[in-house]
Amino acid sequence: MEPEPQFDDEHNRRAFLRQGSLGIGTVAAAWLRNQERAAAKPPGATAAERTFDLLPKQAHFEPRAKAMISLFQHGGPAHMDLTDPKPELTKFDGTDYNGDIAYSFVNAASKKLLGTRWKFRKHGQCGMELSELLPHTADIVDDMCLIRSMHTGANGHEVSIRYFHGGIPGVLGRPHYASWLLYGLGSETQDLPSYMVLTDPGGHPVDSSNNWSSGFMPPLYQGTVLRPKEPRILNLDAPPYLKGEPQRQNLEFLQALNHRHADRFRGEPDLNARIASYELAARMQTAATEALDVTKETKATHTLYGLDNDATREYGTRCLIARRLVERGVRFVQLFLAGQPWDNHSSILTSLPAVCRRTDQPAAALVKDLKQRGMLNETIVHWGGEIGRLPVTQDQGDAGKHGRDHNGQGFSIWFAGGGFKPGTAYGATDDFGHRAVENVVTPNDYQATLFKLFGLDWNKLIYHHSGQPQLVTAGRTAAVVEDILA
Repeated sequence: MEPEPQFDDEHNRRAFLRQGSLGIGTVAAAWLRNQERAAAKPPGATAAERTFDLLPKQAHFEPRAKAMISLFQHGGPAHMDLTDPKPELTKFDGTDYNGDIAYSFVNAASKKLLGTRWKFRKHGQCGMELSELLPHTADIVDDMCLIRSMHTGANGHEVSIRYFHGGIPGVLGRPHYASWLLYGLGSETQDLPSYMVLTDPGGHPVDSSNNWSSGFMPPLYQGTVLRPKEPRILNLDAPPYLKGEPQRQNLEFLQALNHRHADRFRGEPDLNARIASYELAARMQTAATEALDVTKETKATHTLYGLDNDATREYGTRCLIARRLVERGVRFVQLFLAGQPWDNHSSILTSLPAVCRRTDQPAAALVKDLKQRGMLNETIVHWGGEIGRLPVTQDQGDAGKHGRDHNGQGFSIWFAGGGFKPGTAYGATDDFGHRAVENVVTPNDYQATLFKLFGLDWNKLIYHHSGQPQLVTAGRTAAVVEDILA
């Protein structure tokens, strides 16, 4: 599918380009390249024959989901301590593991099995077993689809992150799958960026801006990053002396100059992107101010997300903002944590509970809130990292310093809403949680399944780059995991 807007004539197309008014410089800079109108074209085609925009597009078939919120957990959550109970691992705690292991840190390697130090029990009507470290997630198990058999085949962070987001392990320069969603479906809002990234006040995640890149696609489809603390958009309001009629006249004059310049240099992606970004920024002066204002929420909602608790306030606020954004037509929102806090190579007895305390309540609150508002059926919530952890201990010596090394051979992620089968635990790792052995799911399967729920056939959503047809799965083996769909 080559999605592009349909206009009755060239006059209407130009009118669309000129809609809106110019806006605030700072937000426009952030969206500098995110509203590109003209882009790369296949061999033999002219720029006029192939344009790109964020107008709503027709899906291949009836979609189940309209939006997605991805709570990405950088570092590799320890599944055998959180979501995947392994009695055999606990039984043989401290003994040598007989299987083959690929270590990331050989100098601290060990074959001593490390059983979990936390208790698991069944929850909900479905009886899903979760660790005591996730008491709030336990409340939503009947809405969750837990996959216990994810597999990247690589233990590294960046290589697996890029596999999840871009379709090929380790390869840079490919679009995030959210960019593909925007390319195929467009946006349901013209007043806010349709792909938004909420980063951590502590800094960017591992692999930085590669996490939300549009790769070889036009920058129209890349993620727009909000500031991680207030004000999340600087200079959102015009200064008092420019408000009202003076601003309107200035913007109309600048708009005329910009489009006159654009008419002289047709087919310039960065120029058209810059102009369109300013126009979006003007519309955002009203829309973003309202969308980001969580003070409009009730006290009960604040309590639900943990905004009254120091441990959960920051992450809870971002989860709440994510809900407010999809409520207003944003297609895809992704939350990141600074660095990789789930990378528990040492001191797992303290580091793992700490990151769980920070994220457990807000993540569960997001699902509960979407459900009570009637939005969960059409909104996918994703929780998971790029890898898991090994069943053996790292950092031998003081028991309090024990941790776990990387493991991309088998780990867990979960979904809720948007057409995923609720109350489901799918797939399995071996008795020690090392390798996925039943119903193995790869990141390419993950992408194909998501696209099915959004009404897209990943084999038919094609983007031409360097003369070659490109797919979100990069032509790698992929399959929709039908058993996890409602």
